[in-house]
Amino acid sequence: MRRGEFYRVYQPPGDTKQYRVFVIVSRQALIDARFSTVICAPVNTNGSGLSTQVRVGPNEGLKHESWILCDNLTSLPKHVLTHYVGSLSSDRLLEVDRALSMALDLRF
Repeated sequence: MRRGEFYRVYQPPGDTKQYRVFVIVSRQALIDARFSTVICAPVNTNGSGLSTQVRVGPNEGLKHESWILCDNLTSLPKHVLTHYVGSLSSDRLLEVDRALSMALDLRF
């Protein structure tokens, strides 16, 4: 399990969809630790191009053009992340980092 990987989750908590794709955004040290959860951002087929959203699609292993919604982070148990879908390139992961910075109002 790596940062930037997409997983399809069956009946995610608080979601009306039967399946939802999430991308792992936790730092790798947390993913590798014994913690039972990781922080993820949901992927949705609808987006509006906000600075907190990143466009992704078939190049990342998804079926459709979609958006990573960095304003809607959630903590998911590692054991539900079993259906690997694809992963982000290093350039796309930098876009997610920028979107997370905007979503969390982080200034360096």
